[in-house]
Amino acid sequence: MKQLCKIGCLTGLAALTMMAQPPGPPPHGGGWFGPGSRMMPFDSGMFATIPGAPYSAVQTTEMVQKLADGNTIVERQQTNLFRDAQGRVRIEHTMPARPGSNEQARKTVSIFDPVAGATYMLQPTEMTAHKMTMHSRPPADSAAQSGRPQRSHHGPGGGNTPPAQTENLGLQTINGLAATGTRTTQTIPAGAIGNTQAIQIVREVWISQDLKIPVMIKTTDPRFGNTVMQLTNVQTTNPDPTLFQVPAGYTVQSFPSRQSGGHMRPPANGATTR
Repeated sequence: MKQLCKIGCLTGLAALTMMAQPPGPPPHGGGWFGPGSRMMPFDSGMFATIPGAPYSAVQTTEMVQKLADGNTIVERQQTNLFRDAQGRVRIEHTMPARPGSNEQARKTVSIFDPVAGATYMLQPTEMTAHKMTMHSRPPADSAAQSGRPQRSHHGPGGGNTPPAQTENLGLQTINGLAATGTRTTQTIPAGAIGNTQAIQIVREVWISQDLKIPVMIKTTDPRFGNTVMQLTNVQTTNPDPTLFQVPAGYTVQSFPSRQSGGHMRPPANGATTR
């Protein structure tokens, strides 16, 4: 069980390391228009390194899936987000217990620190912090910096899927923030994945002009349902500096770092603890 927990922490660290940079093209069959479209806390380049634009906010995500028998599955998640003027990010996420189990909700805290060049996954109940060193990456292009999805070579239906169509939605005020919107529509032709009729997947993204992050993302996918992610209670003051530090008394374990090319490099003496 402890080993599984450690693997989960490392997976979270890897996700945090990747999402700390602007997003690249979506993976084949996932990401923008696949099963991964059901947003999780690290989706959509939410944590691109952006200094000089501090904020704190609550990210809420609601996923609604309607079943063929008329039943409906609704899942809601809430995450607390913080970013300081130096571009450091803190993510507080509570994983709810499984219905009908004796488990308790489990809180995880992730810290992305581009100043120190490290990411941390904190486990408050165990008072441990898993650390991964970050390495610099090439500057992102303008499309990635804007938080907008880039086209992949193949859509969710494979090489026969036509390119996604993107339209500009202009400027609107979303939850108190001026944001520019884009709507991307991907059509999977009939027969591409065994479907008898064409499937249309629509993703709407609204990016804050000041904070350079998505303030609302809506995804409609007949295969998986509807998902709405939005930021609420947004404050643009600098958060408490201690939020981006490992608390005193925590045991810090260092794990393999992620190179700019995406490969893992083992440390000289393996994992270390202090």
